[in-house]
Amino acid sequence: MASDVWRDRPVLVTGATGLLGGWVVEALLARGAHVVAIVRDGVPRSRLVCERIVERIDVASGDVADYLFVERVLAEYEIECVFHLAAQTIVGIANRAPLSTFETNVKGTWNVLEAARRVPTVRRVVVASSDKAYGDHETLPYDETAPLVGRHPYDVSKSAADLIARSYWSTFGVRVAVTRCGNLFGGGDLNWNRIVPGTIRSALFGERPVIRSDGRLIRDYLYVEDAVDAYLLVAEALAEGDHVAGEALNISYEQPQSVLDIVERVLGLLGRTDLRPDIRNEASGEIRDQYLNASRARKLLGWTPRLALDAGLARTIAWYRAFLAEAR
Repeated sequence: MASDVWRDRPVLVTGATGLLGGWVVEALLARGAHVVAIVRDGVPRSRLVCERIVERIDVASGDVADYLFVERVLAEYEIECVFHLAAQTIVGIANRAPLSTFETNVKGTWNVLEAARRVPTVRRVVVASSDKAYGDHETLPYDETAPLVGRHPYDVSKSAADLIARSYWSTFGVRVAVTRCGNLFGGGDLNWNRIVPGTIRSALFGERPVIRSDGRLIRDYLYVEDAVDAYLLVAEALAEGDHVAGEALNISYEQPQSVLDIVERVLGLLGRTDLRPDIRNEASGEIRDQYLNASRARKLLGWTPRLALDAGLARTIAWYRAFLAEAR
C-alpha cells in the first residue's frame, strides 16, 4: 500500500533543512515520491545539502510566513500531500525572540493550511506539533485528551498551531492530522545547544558537556527515523480513510529520561564517563517534566519503534563522529 501512496506523488516538505525534514525527505525519495521542499535559509551543513539529498528534489526558496508564496508552490507543483515541519524549535530563542517564533510557528501554520484549503490538488496535511503544546500538567504522561495550555512563547506557539491545524478539519474538512513528539535526536541536528548533539560533540572533543538546567528535567527522547516512520504512517492513514483526520497523535518510546540520565547514556556509549557534566542550572521558561502516552498511535497507526533508545543513540553518535571528523 505504501508504494501506491507515494510513487510519483508530488509531496511538499517545509522545514526540509532541519533534523526531521532531511530524514522525511530521504524516506519519501526512497518510496518514489516527487519531493518539493520549501527552504528559507541556506544551510550548507544540513544533511539535505551535505549528503546531496537536495540534488534529488525541487527546492522552492521562500518563507512559510509569506502566504502568496506558499499558495503558489502548492498550486504550481500540484502538491497532493504536505508535511509541515518548518518551525523555530529552540525554547531559548523563543524566549529571546517571541515575535519571529510566532511568525514562523503560528502564522506559517495557518498559511500552509489556508493554502491547502484553497488549492484543490492537496489531499492531506501532516502538521508537526510537540509535547510542548500541552504546557505544564500535574498528571503525566500526557494523553491526547489533555488540554493544550502552553504558557511560555515556544509552548504557546505550538499550542496555537496545533489548535489551528485541527480547526481546519472541523470547520473546512481539510484532511489534516497532528503529530506530537518529544525531543527528537539523530544525525543532522546542528543545534549544538540541544542536549544530545551538544553532549556528543563535547565528548568527541574531550570537553565536559554543558547542561543548562539542573539536569533533573524529565523528557521523552525519540530517534528521528522512528519519528519518520510515524509521520509516514499518519500520511498513509489520511490517504486511506478518516480515522486520523482531525486527530492528534503522540509519538514516544514511553521511556522518559532525566536530562542527566540521557547525558550519562551518551557518555557511556562513547566511553567517556570520565567527563563530568557542567551543570549550570540557568535555564528558564521551560516545563519541568514532560512525557507522553503513545498508545493511541499504536492502536490507530500500528506504529512501533524499530530501534531501542540506546540503538538510536549509537547510530546518532556514529553520524556525528563521521561528520565532525570530516569538518575538522
